[in-house]
Amino acid sequence: MARRYFGTDGIRGRVGGAPITPDFVLKLGYAAGKVLAGAGREGKKGTRPTVLIGKDTRVSGYMLEAALESGFAAAGVDVMLAGPMPTPGIAYLTRALRLSAGVVISASHNPYDDNGIKFFSADGNKLPDEVELQIEAHLEQPMECAPSEHLGKARRLDDARGRYIEFCKSTFPATFDLRGMKLVLDCAHGAAYDVGPHVFHELGAEVLSIGVSPNGFNINDKVGAAAPDALVRAVQEHKADLGIALDGDADRVQIVDSTGQLYNGDELLYVLVKDRIATNGKVEGAVGTLMTNMAVEVALKEAGVKFVRAAVGDRYVLEKLVENGWQLGAEGSGHILSLDRHSTGDGIVSALLVLAAIQRSGKTLAQILEGVTLFPQTLINVRMSAGADWKNSEAIRRALEQAEQSLESHGRVLIRASGTEPVLRVMVEAAAQQDAVRHAETIAKVVKDVTS
Repeated sequence: MARRYFGTDGIRGRVGGAPITPDFVLKLGYAAGKVLAGAGREGKKGTRPTVLIGKDTRVSGYMLEAALESGFAAAGVDVMLAGPMPTPGIAYLTRALRLSAGVVISASHNPYDDNGIKFFSADGNKLPDEVELQIEAHLEQPMECAPSEHLGKARRLDDARGRYIEFCKSTFPATFDLRGMKLVLDCAHGAAYDVGPHVFHELGAEVLSIGVSPNGFNINDKVGAAAPDALVRAVQEHKADLGIALDGDADRVQIVDSTGQLYNGDELLYVLVKDRIATNGKVEGAVGTLMTNMAVEVALKEAGVKFVRAAVGDRYVLEKLVENGWQLGAEGSGHILSLDRHSTGDGIVSALLVLAAIQRSGKTLAQILEGVTLFPQTLINVRMSAGADWKNSEAIRRALEQAEQSLESHGRVLIRASGTEPVLRVMVEAAAQQDAVRHAETIAKVVKDVTS
């Protein structure tokens, strides 16, 4: 059964348009309350299930938070409100406080006028497909209201920020500190603006922060992991040792070294695997996605590490890790999973793991990654009309075949629909940059003709 509302990372869209409207989110809260309350922790006898709600800094978060709270209350579920909090912080607190579920109101790296809802189960993991389908089924049923004596109540979780800061710090080795290191931290005017700087400062670093002045409208605006140019400039201007860029909900990270070189999730996965090999002697395997650069796959296999590709989306990386009993996985966009540290991708924790790897090795990022030269990739997003049947297009199939025959074993071609917006992503990877650009542009033109 196909999901109608849930994409690869919850439900997302333009605020004011279906499904991101107050009436739908009210009913979503009710439906989720009915499903998650039954599947989560019920608490002590006689107590109601409790759900934690966090959000990023978008102005629409107030409206959607109120709608969700009302829906949960109508379903007889108590609510705790964390306010602005990184997505992985909600996952951690849901698990640590033994709650029934966690909810985050965020559209991650998207512009401010988008928003979305994502859920975590009681153990701090993204919901499996079957639970999302149950919620969608409840959305089709009439919404009722629990009797007054069974209605849920809401209260604010006043110490959410401090609890999460301490958790992040606990993932950094107790024998290490960041004294003498100058860091630039870009919080994308997002959920980590009042958390991230404290974590790195309390571990001893000199922290220069950018993207920490949210106004409801500037989240991800020319800052953050999806727009790292501001971080590159700041690192070079302040002669910092490293720069760290988070996205709007702080589950992604990109890192910049003192020369201005940017390192993405693919490269950082390799750094973490090499660190684990150095400390533990062996890493059985790691998980990337269909978009992971071939150079990283080759380098990992040369290091004796099995490599598996998952569908794009950190939830699918997680599924492959659990299936294989492994710990490390990543997406090039900066979602990095280290399951011995956290149940979900965490930009702050991932940055700390990279900093620990640098200290342990005594090398720079460039030195750790010496010999790993990424294949040039060209990614073109083609906006498509609703209902466009691109999968059965003969023209698109021929364009893909021609590119693959031309590249032979020296590159890859991938076309996939985004799980968060109405676009097709055309990616071509080749040993030569000009080949990647040429084939990507050719395929994108065909895709545009077919889907527009």
